[in-house]
Amino acid sequence: MPRLRLPRSRASRGSRDRSVARQVLLLQLGTVLLLVVTGILMASYDARRDSRSRATQRSVAVAQTVADSPTTRDALRSADPTATLQPWAEEVRRDTDTDFVVVMGLDRTRYTHTDPSRIGGRFVGDLGRAPDGEVFTQQYTGTLGPSVRSVVPVEDGGQVVALVSVGITVSDINRGLMRDVGIVVLFGGLVLGVGLAGAWLLSRRLHRLTHGLGEHELARMYEYYSAVLHSVREGLLLLDGEGRVQLVNDEARRLLALPDDVVGTRIEDLDLPPGLVAATRGHTAESDDLYLAGERILVVSSAPARWDGRDVGSVVTLRDHTELRSVTGELEVVRRLTESLRSQNHESANRLHTVVSLIELGRAEDAVTFATEELRVAQLLTDQVVGAVEDPVVAAHLLGKSAEAAERGIELHIEGELPPGTGVTPRDLVTVLGNLVDNAFDAVADADARQVEVDLTGDDEAVTLRVGDSGPGLDPADSARVLDRGWTTKAEPGTGRGLGLALVSQVARRHGGEVGVGRSHLGGAEFTVTLLTHVEAGA
Repeated sequence: MPRLRLPRSRASRGSRDRSVARQVLLLQLGTVLLLVVTGILMASYDARRDSRSRATQRSVAVAQTVADSPTTRDALRSADPTATLQPWAEEVRRDTDTDFVVVMGLDRTRYTHTDPSRIGGRFVGDLGRAPDGEVFTQQYTGTLGPSVRSVVPVEDGGQVVALVSVGITVSDINRGLMRDVGIVVLFGGLVLGVGLAGAWLLSRRLHRLTHGLGEHELARMYEYYSAVLHSVREGLLLLDGEGRVQLVNDEARRLLALPDDVVGTRIEDLDLPPGLVAATRGHTAESDDLYLAGERILVVSSAPARWDGRDVGSVVTLRDHTELRSVTGELEVVRRLTESLRSQNHESANRLHTVVSLIELGRAEDAVTFATEELRVAQLLTDQVVGAVEDPVVAAHLLGKSAEAAERGIELHIEGELPPGTGVTPRDLVTVLGNLVDNAFDAVADADARQVEVDLTGDDEAVTLRVGDSGPGLDPADSARVLDRGWTTKAEPGTGRGLGLALVSQVARRHGGEVGVGRSHLGGAEFTVTLLTHVEAGA
């Protein structure tokens, strides 16, 4: 399977959509600008209202202080109130940062004024209910221009004897307001700058993640990819660079029995065959390897996925090979029988040539003795196998293995008895015996003493198949992993080898049995397979 390069969707500048990242950037810029401008306007309005309110409160406080002062009452009792009140009122005005402090009689005659020339004149403005003993405030345009002013009564002996008016001009209030608004605008500008910088950074990241595509392009890609993903008959699995599942179609969920929430899960945490996991995480393409997953045999192809010259994960395709494997299994039985017949034909041809040569040498009696002995040995082996196994398919398979063992110089012993009607199909028995015996033959290929022992026992409850050899055996680490799906000593994991023992384990699970691994009395490995006869295959 070739290395997969993800497609680039690039339309011409005249026809392509404006990228999602640019649209988001413009939207964010407009939103940030609108929020900042609105915030500045609201803050300015609030500052203006607060400045007027503070000015009014300050004028009332100063006026009440002056009205309640003993100096004011004492001066009003004198013959010339202005002589005492004018310098004192000016001092109060400067200290309180107000624009005028006017003490007047009930007839509006001024005793004090910021402009001394206006002393003695009439106060300009409303008095409200101040002559009746209440505090009055207003914004009024007087001799000093528009101002926020308050009028407070001066009481002496429970009687209102004069009035005090304190004012702050609107121009003075506006100067303070401009300072406050300037601070608001400054902070608003800082917020706007931070917001624009954040929007730009987010837009860059979004542009990188969406590869500069527009919303219509993304929508088309999602619709087409989703349609293709769920319509293909092959299972499709996409992993990211850290081995987490990012995309999986319905067929892959079915073949691997994946949970609904598999997206985001590491491939190592899905209880898949070790060889399959190794293939998906590999950095080279793998094509059409066989793996056992649960009860299914899968043809797996995998390839690294690249974008802009960097690895972004891997793509794995899965095809169900179970039914085809079942058919090829039956063909394998026929092949093995054919191979056995070939071996027997080869041996028979050798014996026939020996008999003919003896006759040509005039030693007819030796020829008869040799032929009779060979016939007796062959018949003894046949009687031994048929006596142990009454099923013709299994018996023929074991006879073929006997011939193969003789051809390879291996001493094969078949012991025990397998009664008919056990409930275990001949195909399952051939699968178990064929794989175990083949493995045993391979194990003793380089041994000094080439011995393989097959023991068959069965009753109404269970069938037990035991195969031992005189090979090197298995070390503890291999014994713990030997039944892992995809494990093999013949090749590295991830090559599609190692299905034999996995298929044996699969047959045992279908029959509610188990596979045991131990040490044979011959010195090598020993596999013991127990199949329960009262459990239906696949139950």
